Amino acid sequence: MKETLHIQSIEREDRFDRLRRIAWWDQEKLKEAKILVIGAGALGNEILKNLALLGVGNIFVADLDLIEDSNLSRSVLYRQNDRGRRKAEVAAEAVREIYPDVNIHWFHGDVVYELGLGVYNWADIVIAGVDNREARLHINRSCWKTGTPWVDGATEILQGVVRVFIPPAGPCYECTMTKKDWEVLNERRGCGGLRAEEMRLGRVPTTPITSSIIAAIECQEAIKFLHGLDVLAGRGMVFNGLSCDSYIIDYNSDEECNSHETYDGIVELDLSVKEATARDLLSTVCAHLGEGSVLEFNHDILISFYCPACKEFEAVFKPLGQIPERAARCSVCGQNREINSAASASDGDEFLDRTLADSGIPPYDILAGRKGLSKVAFQFSGDARSVLGSLYKASGQEKGVIA
Repeated sequence: MKETLHIQSIEREDRFDRLRRIAWWDQEKLKEAKILVIGAGALGNEILKNLALLGVGNIFVADLDLIEDSNLSRSVLYRQNDRGRRKAEVAAEAVREIYPDVNIHWFHGDVVYELGLGVYNWADIVIAGVDNREARLHINRSCWKTGTPWVDGATEILQGVVRVFIPPAGPCYECTMTKKDWEVLNERRGCGGLRAEEMRLGRVPTTPITSSIIAAIECQEAIKFLHGLDVLAGRGMVFNGLSCDSYIIDYNSDEECNSHETYDGIVELDLSVKEATARDLLSTVCAHLGEGSVLEFNHDILISFYCPACKEFEAVFKPLGQIPERAARCSVCGQNREINSAASASDGDEFLDRTLADSGIPPYDILAGRKGLSKVAFQFSGDARSVLGSLYKASGQEKGVIA
């Protein structure tokens, strides 16, 4: 007789079965979570991998760089054929392969000057994997303005640190900055606030193992926060791989810190920065706060260069910190030109009739108006669909937004 082979049917197991067995775990909460990941290098790769494995449903990833050979030894999401491609785009593709049900959108650009604050307001939490102080300081100030918690991570050789900041209470990243930090940051800023000439960022020596450890702790803190558990709020965990030990450091809050500005309420405008002029927004600010109000920019805007020798103006209208020092030299006589910049706009300014986009304001940004001690902030939600992409349907009602 022939033997009959009986194959026992195996019940299909839930993808997140082992996670659901954790008593306090809420997989639906993670499915609905909205996380902004800034940086798609060694740390960012591990962060994104972890979020995909954990089943986080909505991710926005932002990075400026292209994939290089050196990324291939430290970044789990990239392959040899990806060299020269945009990090954020490739990382998003890889995350979809790990977790097909994820809703992820990517942004390729300078997060300091080209990514509007609306994305921070959209997010439940920000996880950063950046490698410079300028980006960290900008992330910190953006999160404080929008009231968005953020997790910072940094690595060097076999060491690393994870810090958690939760506005509006407690210390922030700027509170932790030392005199040396400010010196390094100021090296990136040249004459008159322009970007220093052809400055090469230091290449930090590290290993994929250290990145994996630090990114794992970053994600763990974010997951704990989303579940309402205690986190490293206002503290940092320092890891030393040489001795395989770690310790917690408490940070002090600086009451004079420039980052401690949180908008009490953000008014949502169904307008794009391509449509609205500075005069339009200033009029809206005045309607809320009264005549004599001032419109504040998130960065100083370079209005124009002026050459005293040639007596010629050149209109620029871009964030001052984006412009290299060499641009200040006159192309005719070679002399350094005078800088005309603005940190705010008020009645009578000549550039009020330019659109905000033409004045250097990124899409989906949030701008504040002030009169005395009173202030009000406005979000350009008319840009939300174009900036958030597929995440727009998951945007919901942004926290703290007044319709």
